[in-house]
Amino acid sequence: MCIRDSINAEYGGFKYLKRLMSRTTEFDLKDIKNVEMLDLDELYKYDADKHQKLVSEKPWTKDVNYFKQVKISAVALLKLVMHARSGGNIEVMGLLQGKIVEHTFVIMDSFALPVEGTETRVNAQQEGYEYMVEYLELIREVGRQENAIGWYHSHPGYGCWLSGIDVGTQMLNQQYYEPWLAIVVDPTRTISASKVEIGAFRTYPKGYKPPDEGPSEYQTIPLEKIEDFGVHCKQYYSCLLYTSPSPRDRQKSRMPSS
Repeated sequence: MCIRDSINAEYGGFKYLKRLMSRTTEFDLKDIKNVEMLDLDELYKYDADKHQKLVSEKPWTKDVNYFKQVKISAVALLKLVMHARSGGNIEVMGLLQGKIVEHTFVIMDSFALPVEGTETRVNAQQEGYEYMVEYLELIREVGRQENAIGWYHSHPGYGCWLSGIDVGTQMLNQQYYEPWLAIVVDPTRTISASKVEIGAFRTYPKGYKPPDEGPSEYQTIPLEKIEDFGVHCKQYYSCLLYTSPSPRDRQKSRMPSS
């Protein structure tokens, strides 16, 4: 299926969305660690001028921990988790669309990229970037103006953290595409624990030494990954992640039966 057909299927009809929503039976989105089920119409309203004003001010250059939290719409979360699950033991990757408000990334949507990897070897190949550019151009034709503001990928079975490869990728993205967020989801643990295993991260500037603090929360790291985790765990920090229904989510939940 070409990109245009994929977008038409997603944004032009109800069948895709009904099928997507029907596949949530194995876990409940309410089981995500931090949940803020609020009716925040204003939060999910895209204002290009406000977004660009904050981007131009670049407050994150003055405070390396400027971004404190991430708010993600329920459908955006569902789509990236379903994509991660579809990859099985292979890492998959996608992009996040949305905006920024004060200290917060607001993720309105997500979409898959045709990129796969193994273990900690996810790299956005040239065809992935070409797909991303074409996708963003085409969705504007159907009235979607949100920018790409981050990426996600899966860690099947070994937790939500950034590997050395991930840290390098995120640092590069933050250098050239700010503001930029990294999300990691573990589809294997999501299924076994019946709750979404997910993390949101930002890297520190090169050479920055954060305060000597312990990890924000305990997680089990496989023995073969411990060295990679330990070497790089001080090069990034976690953002609190919340999910809340956007107006688009509620519209999709009220779709008529086919």
